[in-house]
Amino acid sequence: MTIVGARPVLRDSQAQRPASAASDRPATDRPATSRAVLDRDWPTPAERAARGKVARANAPRGSHAEYEPASRRADPIDMLEGQSHTRLPDLVPLRYQRMLESPFRFYRGAAAIMAADLAGTPTSGIDVQLCGDAHLLNFRLLASPERRLVFDINDFDETHPGPWEWDLKRLTASLVIAGRANGFRPSERRAIVTAAVGAYRSWMHRLAAMNNLDVWYTHIDVADLSTRFADVLGRRASRQLAKATANARSRDQLRAFAKLTEVVDGQRRFNSDPPLLIPVGELLAGAERDQLIASLGFIIERYASTLSVDRRSLLAQYRLVDVARKVVGVGSVGTRCWVALLLGRDGGDPLLLQLKEAQTSVLADHLPASAFDNQGERVVAGQRRMQASSDIFLGWQRVDGFDHQQRDFYVRQLQDWKGIAVPENMFPRGMTQFGRLCAATLARAHARSGDRIAIAAYLGTGKTFDYAIARFAEAYADQNEADHAALTQAVRTGRVRTAP
Repeated sequence: MTIVGARPVLRDSQAQRPASAASDRPATDRPATSRAVLDRDWPTPAERAARGKVARANAPRGSHAEYEPASRRADPIDMLEGQSHTRLPDLVPLRYQRMLESPFRFYRGAAAIMAADLAGTPTSGIDVQLCGDAHLLNFRLLASPERRLVFDINDFDETHPGPWEWDLKRLTASLVIAGRANGFRPSERRAIVTAAVGAYRSWMHRLAAMNNLDVWYTHIDVADLSTRFADVLGRRASRQLAKATANARSRDQLRAFAKLTEVVDGQRRFNSDPPLLIPVGELLAGAERDQLIASLGFIIERYASTLSVDRRSLLAQYRLVDVARKVVGVGSVGTRCWVALLLGRDGGDPLLLQLKEAQTSVLADHLPASAFDNQGERVVAGQRRMQASSDIFLGWQRVDGFDHQQRDFYVRQLQDWKGIAVPENMFPRGMTQFGRLCAATLARAHARSGDRIAIAAYLGTGKTFDYAIARFAEAYADQNEADHAALTQAVRTGRVRTAP
């Protein structure tokens, strides 16, 4: 697997915030100041490399193997219940049902639990913009604004500046958990994790040697992978990639439009598929329904101000015709998520937008506060810093809801050439290749915001860190299984309730 350099094209969504995303100063989500363009006190590459090597004294690379639950570790079910208090009560049982299905599904919904556990682990002290929930299913095929299929991180609900090690540990633990579910031997899981960490380390070294703009334009082009690196992928992986590419291209707005909507009394409306998709008219009636529709319409109208002028003009060519509540993912179940149907030149010109509630990051309790008061803006800013190509309709807005609560949302297209991996179908070699691809993508994302030279120097060229993370990932997979068992017991005793 490899990362290729992109054609130098400046995207408006990134140009809006010329923050330190392309600089080499320590990661922060605060906008850049005029001092960032001055060259006094600017560390040289040698000084930055020295910083990374000094960090080894504070956090030896081998120390990352250690994981022991804290003596006063919070009860995992209490942590999940704490999140449930801010969510829609009728959907909380569905979230628990999805997490109950397997240790891997539990892990997908347990980002808050792992964040608390990671807060007690060693770190190098070098921060980046974190994804915050970098498990393997949050890496997928996406469409770039230039209509090319790329591979990138997709979920940024928990994004926050913090230690780069946290994202890597979240990714590698997910590989072990998925490998256990597939019946992989311990030696196979160890090989998968060390290959992924090795890819992160080697790509961080390559990125450290690049110029800032070259790092910024670097992306993973799927067409380049399938044509130029077929010999590296092998025949089986090449066939799987070709199939995944075709499936991703078919998952577009028109397919979602046909699947999720129907004509009712001459008007295009969302289908009813409770509890996964419920038109707003079935949720509420009368004044409450009208107030909710008005609130959602307000979000779409006002969020346009967070887009660049050209994209604002494009959005203005669509009109809102219907909204519905949609259930998405595992960890997000229970947060307020709406889908909006807009039509353009005629009834066959749809735009489907997802309006997703942005709550405080699960990392916020363990790291310095975000500079963004609006949680939707925090998500969008983090996504633009980490992704090589972001959705052209990505933006945010705050609204006073009909429930008299102030809520933050971010907005993006519902489906736009998205393809997701199926770990249950992977053999050890396939998961090894996929893990390497995810880790290389993560290194590229971290290099856009953090000090890539210091991180590369900290990692070094040996495999000490790789082996340490492999041990951590296995230990944390044990912890995750114990927490999943705790949820199973909580359901059995009636402490929490599930729903199909």
